[in-house]
Amino acid sequence: MNFLPLIEAKRDGRALSPQQLQDFVRALVAGELPEYQVASFLMAVFFRGLDATELPALTLAMRDSGEKLSFPDDPRPLVDKHSTGGVGDKVSLPLVPLLACLGFRVPSISGRALGITGGTLDKLESIPGFTTQLPRQRIIEQVQSLGLAMAGQTERMVPADRILYALRDVTGTVPSVPLITASILSKKLTESLDALVLDVKFGRAAFIQSKEEARTLAQAMIGLATSCGVNTRALLTDMDTPLGQAAGNWLEVRESVECLSGRGPQDLRELVVALAAHLLLQTRRETSPATALDRASTCLDSGLPLQKWEAMLAAQGADMPRYRELLGRDTIADTVLELRAERTGYVGRCDARIIGETIRDFGGGRLTKDTVICPEIGVDQLGKPGQRVEKGRLIARIHATNKEAGEAMRHRIASAFSLTESTTPCRSPIAELLMA
Repeated sequence: MNFLPLIEAKRDGRALSPQQLQDFVRALVAGELPEYQVASFLMAVFFRGLDATELPALTLAMRDSGEKLSFPDDPRPLVDKHSTGGVGDKVSLPLVPLLACLGFRVPSISGRALGITGGTLDKLESIPGFTTQLPRQRIIEQVQSLGLAMAGQTERMVPADRILYALRDVTGTVPSVPLITASILSKKLTESLDALVLDVKFGRAAFIQSKEEARTLAQAMIGLATSCGVNTRALLTDMDTPLGQAAGNWLEVRESVECLSGRGPQDLRELVVALAAHLLLQTRRETSPATALDRASTCLDSGLPLQKWEAMLAAQGADMPRYRELLGRDTIADTVLELRAERTGYVGRCDARIIGETIRDFGGGRLTKDTVICPEIGVDQLGKPGQRVEKGRLIARIHATNKEAGEAMRHRIASAFSLTESTTPCRSPIAELLMA
C-alpha cells in the first residue's frame, strides 16, 4: 500500500473515504506500514481530526481487524465500563466484581497506562501470578461461569488498536478526541455488550482539560456506540485531584480491596456505586435512580464483591498466599518517606498532574512503549482538598525504589500541594451525566 497520499490528504485537511481507512487498518495489521509513517498519520489526525463519516469508518475497521467475543444466550445482561484515564483511577477493580454480583456478565477488556494515567492491566499485573492474557474462549467461559473476566486484548482481538495504542502513548497524540473515541469503542464493540457506561475525565491530569471538551468526547462516543446498538451513557468526572488517596499500581490494588471491603475513600466509593447504578438503570433492572444507588451500595457492603474479586484472581492464576501476604504489608517498596504539612491549614490543591508525572518519571509508568513498570512505586495517604491539616501532619507517603529516588520524589510531590486559610466544600468527583 502506498500510504503517503493518505498522510498528505489528512495533513491538508481532506477527508478519507471508508475504503481508504479500511485499507489503512488492513495494512497496519499486516505489518506493511513503517512506524514513522503511522506516527505521521496519527499526528495529522491529531491536528486535523476525523469527520462524521471518517470516525465510524475507522472505529468499525479497527473493531473488525480481529476476532470478537460472542456469548451464548443468557438472562444476565452483558455490560462494561470504560474510563478515559486518570491518576489514581482504579475504579474498574472494585466495579467489575460488584457488577458481577449484581447479576451482570462483565467481559472487561482493559488497557495499559497512557501518558501519566494508570492502566488497569498494569495494576492487575502487580498481583503475583495474575495473568491478563487470556485466549478468547477462556474469556467467554470465565464470564459465563464467574460473571466476569478482566483481561487485555488477545493477539487476534482488535490488533489495529493495540498497535495504535502503543504509538499514541509515545508520539504526543494521546489527547485526540477521534483517536480516543476509535480506540475505546473499537474494543468495547467487540464485547457484544448490551450496555456501556463511560467515565470521561477532564482537568489537570486528564487527556481532556476542559469540561466542554470532555462533553464533546462523551457525546461522540455515546452517539457512535448507540448507533451500533449499545445502550450508552457517560459521566463527566473531575481529574484535577487524584481519585482516592493512592496512586501507583500496587497501592491502587490495595485501595481497591479496601473499597471492596466496605471501606476506602469516599470519592472512589461514590464513583463505583454511581457507575453500577447507571448500568442497573440502563438495563432496566432498576427504574428509580435512588433504588439503583441503594442496591449497588448495599451489594458493595455485603462482602460478596470481595469474594467475587478473589474468585477471579484465583481463576486467572494469582498466587493467592503470596497476594494475601503482600496485602498484609504496609508497603512492598524498599523506601517509604513521609511528606508533612509545614503549617496548619486546609488542603487547597492536590495536583493530580504533578503526582502522575512524578510516579511515571520514577518508574511507576511508561516513558516509552517498552518501559518495564515498577509496581511498588507510588504515593498514598494523600491529603485531599477541603481537608484540615495541622502543622506536621502527614499529607502524603512516597513509595520509592531507594532513598535517593524517594527524596527526589518527595520534593516534586510537595509542589503538588497548597494550603489555604479557609476551607472549601469537598466536591463530588461527578460533574455531569450525559445520555443518548
